[in-house]
Amino acid sequence: MKRLYILIGLMLLCTGVLSFAERSTLIDFTELVADVALGDQTEPTENEATLVDFSGVAGSSFDVEMRKKMKSSLALSNWEIVLASSSRTVANTSKSMTRPARVRDDAQPIPGGEDIAGKTVIGIRVHFPLAPFNSYAIIKPPFEIPAYAVKTELQGDDLVEIDDPLGTKFDSRGVLKNVGVIKSVEVSVYGSNFPNGFGIILRDQNNVEQNIFMDYLEFDGWRRLVWNNPNYITEVRNREIRKFPLYPKSEPFMKLIGLIIYRDAMQEGGDIVTYVKDITITYDKAILRPERDINDEIIWGILSARQEARKAAELKRMGNMQVLRFLEKQKMHKEEE
Repeated sequence: MKRLYILIGLMLLCTGVLSFAERSTLIDFTELVADVALGDQTEPTENEATLVDFSGVAGSSFDVEMRKKMKSSLALSNWEIVLASSSRTVANTSKSMTRPARVRDDAQPIPGGEDIAGKTVIGIRVHFPLAPFNSYAIIKPPFEIPAYAVKTELQGDDLVEIDDPLGTKFDSRGVLKNVGVIKSVEVSVYGSNFPNGFGIILRDQNNVEQNIFMDYLEFDGWRRLVWNNPNYITEVRNREIRKFPLYPKSEPFMKLIGLIIYRDAMQEGGDIVTYVKDITITYDKAILRPERDINDEIIWGILSARQEARKAAELKRMGNMQVLRFLEKQKMHKEEE
């Protein structure tokens, strides 16, 4: 009987710990498949849900037809690989790329994860130098993911904003809102016995980056890599308790900056191939949302004004680079059909 009571007590304790934090998907690459063709294209090349129009930051010398083509998205083939400066040769850069990769229909579920059979994930190929020195490669989205972008609908060649006052276009597509202390991070990765290290890069609302090393890719097949925050305190009595103004305190967030693959000098260089399905974060909520007697935002509109300013700044920062890439693409040689 005593053992039974101890077992019940441990179960209740574990239940209390597990319910202490929120668990959400930061990004699911199976949702970033190209599903829309733009302009005169016949095959889908962009992902409609994450499509962004950057023509608003272009100069006045572009005509209407060129502006209609100034769109980009988080489609799997649009992600780019940035090698360390010492490894960034023309040969290594041209052989490093991302591609959509479809999992076979009879594939087994990911251990500790969900069924992945028949789904499309992001495929990553990195070509490291053959010379024996340390290096790394960052797999980045085509643009810095905006935290407060408004949801849009594609109508013809135009992106039309829909009612979305909180700017939730990229929520769970690279952005998580109301994130306090991170408890753990999980990544579904496909390994092929490469000894290279794997990690992710996150950035918060204060532009503070956090580089989290997950594990090595020295395994075969799908695996759920888990990083547990060693500084996470589960006992409330041991936490530092502080009070913050409820309004107009802005909502903290966490966004994905990129994935990172490490190469040690003692490891073999050349091609590294892997696949990633999703990233999930378990975290404490930063702000609770109790029902209040007065709607402060309707009266003052402070948070809406801040979000509009952030959205404009993010779009301008992202659009300048996209315009330059668009111009470079127009100058490139095109093969005749």
